[in-house]
Amino acid sequence: MRQKGRGDRRMKTEERRAFIINFLYYAIWLAIAFVILRYGLPMLTPFVAAFVIAYLLNTPICFAANRLRLPRKAMAILAVLLFYCTVGSLIALLFIKLFSSGRVLFSNLPAIYSHYIEPVFAAVFSSIEQTVLRMDPSLIGTMEELEGHFAQSAGQMVSSLSMDAVGWISGIASSLPGLFIELLLMIITTFFIAADYDKLTGFCLRQMGEKPKGIFLNIQSYVVGTLFVCIRSYALIMSITFVELAVGLTLIGVKNSVLIAFVIAVFDILPVLGTGGIMIPWMVITAVMGNPRLAIGLLVVYLVITVIRNIIEPKIVGSQIGLHPVVTLVSMFAGAQLFGVLGLFGFPIGLSLLGYLNDTDTIRIFKKSEVE
Repeated sequence: MRQKGRGDRRMKTEERRAFIINFLYYAIWLAIAFVILRYGLPMLTPFVAAFVIAYLLNTPICFAANRLRLPRKAMAILAVLLFYCTVGSLIALLFIKLFSSGRVLFSNLPAIYSHYIEPVFAAVFSSIEQTVLRMDPSLIGTMEELEGHFAQSAGQMVSSLSMDAVGWISGIASSLPGLFIELLLMIITTFFIAADYDKLTGFCLRQMGEKPKGIFLNIQSYVVGTLFVCIRSYALIMSITFVELAVGLTLIGVKNSVLIAFVIAVFDILPVLGTGGIMIPWMVITAVMGNPRLAIGLLVVYLVITVIRNIIEPKIVGSQIGLHPVVTLVSMFAGAQLFGVLGLFGFPIGLSLLGYLNDTDTIRIFKKSEVE
């Protein structure tokens, strides 16, 4: 009995030691991955982006080269040139328009405040003064003093916001030379990678053994498929948001509701700003301009969209990539907090990949269910 008890204690000690070793092993790998993603990836962003673009263009390049009977390198150069000319022109026009419009808007904030917002505040305080006068005339002096302090503080805040915004836009403009250098590196690297894509990828694959090579190709196939599923899922979410906005804005009497709904639905994809980035300022400005009915309608539409979005997003994304909605929601939140947009999409896909590798016995992290 004593020997059996010692054997049980020894077995438990070995299990604990194995758990600690496995925990430290995966913790070290997670720490290495975190450091690489957090600090190494930003330095390699132009080259990573160039490889991704070359990867996406590889299939069309091969197809066009075979159909047109052109050398692959020549077709690769033409495809990359066409891609950057088209996408670059669209992005340049969009940024020039946004930059000029934003600079004019923020420069005119003080004038907008003095012409539109300040009279509304004055009318509100006048109404309050009339009410106070009927209740207690001795408080009029205090109310006038509060009104003066409030108007002065609000004016200073708007002026400061305007100056900060113009400075921020000017700062972006001053950073354009560095951005141009990175963009130039990305374009040149894309040409080289696209022209010799098979040679470069073949060299990298030959450096792996047969088993690591098979695991890598399996991971690549799964991640690409999962990314496609995520894009399809968010396109569905954006479509649902667009329909909700179009119907809601039409019901509360907003002009050009369909166009506005489309712009907000596209804006809703951004994780930090989202629908509230447009709807909340719109509600505040509408209320200040003296249209409380429209402001309340916008608030109702925003609340409905936010509630539905928070319900359907984990279910749609989670069901498409094979994760429970709770796991999807937690991973999206943690990823967005740590890595922003990259983490928002990357964390759910990473967890889905780990689950897939565990299910195929490539790695062993989670215990499988006994009922299969």
